[in-house]
Amino acid sequence: MLSLLDWQRRWRLRRAPPGPLRDYLQQPFAHPRTDYRELEYLAIDLETTGLDSRRDLILSVGYVVVRGVRIDLSTARHQVVRIDRSIPEASAVIHQITDDQSADGCELVDAIAELLPALAGRIMIAHHASIEQSFISNACKHAWGQGLPMRIVDTQALALRTFERRQIPFKVSDLRLHALGNRYNLPRYGAHNALSDALAAAELFLAQAAYRDDGRGLPLADFLC
Repeated sequence: MLSLLDWQRRWRLRRAPPGPLRDYLQQPFAHPRTDYRELEYLAIDLETTGLDSRRDLILSVGYVVVRGVRIDLSTARHQVVRIDRSIPEASAVIHQITDDQSADGCELVDAIAELLPALAGRIMIAHHASIEQSFISNACKHAWGQGLPMRIVDTQALALRTFERRQIPFKVSDLRLHALGNRYNLPRYGAHNALSDALAAAELFLAQAAYRDDGRGLPLADFLC
């Protein structure tokens, strides 16, 4: 029996023009009852000029494939995106992406066209995933006229569930990617680089999954948004 998300995928597929989005939509989504260890994921991070996908722009894209419980570093990819305006000073300070670097970057449509084959048939992992979802979907709408349905694991949402279920006191700052990495004794990376943040999200997901898994596996549904 098809899930609602797969019905949406099929509906969009019938209306999608030939190209990367259509190719993506041809791949079925993983079934929620599948053991999470048997699936593949794509950990993604975007650096942007702000948090509003209707107004702000993608500055860089980073991602890496997770196969079951292993991160495949050979698949790691990072791209700086060319934008049509000066990068705000406050944003440049945070992301360390300059106007010159952006000018040498690729067009957004090319970055997304390369991302979609990597994401096809996989589950997206992201921290505070609504940001990545909205920006990527909006980019697809501009390029091919339709948004992007996807299965999503949000490592921030998983952390919040854990805190609430176990009645662990926490501050909003405790839900940040690198604060959670410290909680699980994960490697520390420089913040606000799309690739290192994607890798940190991948490691965090595997740590969160291992914490929940008693060795017999768990259905994907236990991790989905």
